Amino acid sequence: MTMTTKHFLLLLLAFVSLGVFAQGGGLKQKKEQIKALKVAFLTEKVQLSTDEAEKFWPIYNAFDDKQFELRREKMDALRNRLDEGELEKMSDKEASSVLAQMENTESEIYQLRKKLVSDLRPIIGSLKILKLKKAEEDFNRKLLQQFKKKKD
Repeated sequence: MTMTTKHFLLLLLAFVSLGVFAQGGGLKQKKEQIKALKVAFLTEKVQLSTDEAEKFWPIYNAFDDKQFELRREKMDALRNRLDEGELEKMSDKEASSVLAQMENTESEIYQLRKKLVSDLRPIIGSLKILKLKKAEEDFNRKLLQQFKKKKD
């Protein structure tokens, strides 16, 4: 899978996640439920010691919150422009502008991820960072599967 495809899938997951949050119950309540499940899942899969967890979670939560805000803030504006009716009316110049904004957002998220890795490397080491990446992907996959089941 290419880097662009991965970025697109991450953006798609962000949209799906926002949709999950917007359905039933309060947005804040759904976000907190998912966050609690994610914390438990990541802690188990990454096998954080108590000392590691104490240092890891403040850094990771700051990253996760910033990433969520970036996606929500920037992608909400773009999502409105990508609605079917708007997309059909869009000129090539406008489309180029939207793509540039999307690429900029993806780049900002990538830079956040790089900073996260450099901040976490002295705390949990490279192997656990790889485990974290895999655990995040597994969690997102499970979240998407639950969403699909609930939708059916």
